[in-house]
Amino acid sequence: MLINAALWGRRHLPVIVSSVLFLASWEVICLAFGIRPFLLPRPSVIWTTIVPIWPNVLMHTMTTLRTVLLGLLASIVISLPLAMLIASSRTISKAIYPLLVLTQSIPKVALAPILLVALGANELSRVVITFLVAFFPLVVSSVAGLLATPPELVELGRSCRATRLQQLLRIRLPYALPFVFGGLRVAAALCVVGAVVAEFVGSDSGLGYLIQTSMAFFRTPVAFGAVAILAIMGIALFLLVEVIERLLVPWSSNLDNSSNDDN
Repeated sequence: MLINAALWGRRHLPVIVSSVLFLASWEVICLAFGIRPFLLPRPSVIWTTIVPIWPNVLMHTMTTLRTVLLGLLASIVISLPLAMLIASSRTISKAIYPLLVLTQSIPKVALAPILLVALGANELSRVVITFLVAFFPLVVSSVAGLLATPPELVELGRSCRATRLQQLLRIRLPYALPFVFGGLRVAAALCVVGAVVAEFVGSDSGLGYLIQTSMAFFRTPVAFGAVAILAIMGIALFLLVEVIERLLVPWSSNLDNSSNDDN
């Protein structure tokens, strides 16, 4: 256990040192130039402001986290079958892909008020906005992985009389899993962005709502604390997807490690 902790510390030492140096520099610069807290609060001020109101902050954090997880789950449930459908037929791909690009060309900040009116100021509208922000990278990466399967593997499946569905599920999908998890990491980070956008437009709780109300009353340290929690949430989800990938797709992490060793 001590050996694992030492290896973990050695592996993450650069990011730990850089984070400490960043926070220390931030603190020193604010003190040296006398920057007022309502303009740019010091990390120590943010901490001392957030701790006394932690129960309230935790409530807003859980609200945002629930929206993020529901949006991420919706993106997984819808994106993977959609990617399989696109990869299975060139005709379907030509019919659906332009519509997917169209959904991404519309700014979600502009679309959010329309969805809010159509669906109501409830969690459903926030989850839909979060899903719309996150699902496209997952679809694109999944389709790329499904289409990147070596032709000889597909021919081997055909020679064994595998149906098109069997080829898709037993040959293409396992090969595409590293691509899927790559898109899932991006989607996990984007879900946090989508949830905050939805809370900015219409919500009475959540970290986005907390940022808006805090800045309205010039409680800048609280707003910065909420932003820091959002950043930690995005990083945590990113790392969680990475851990799940190492458990389910160990060959992908082994390939990454071998390529890093070669470099």
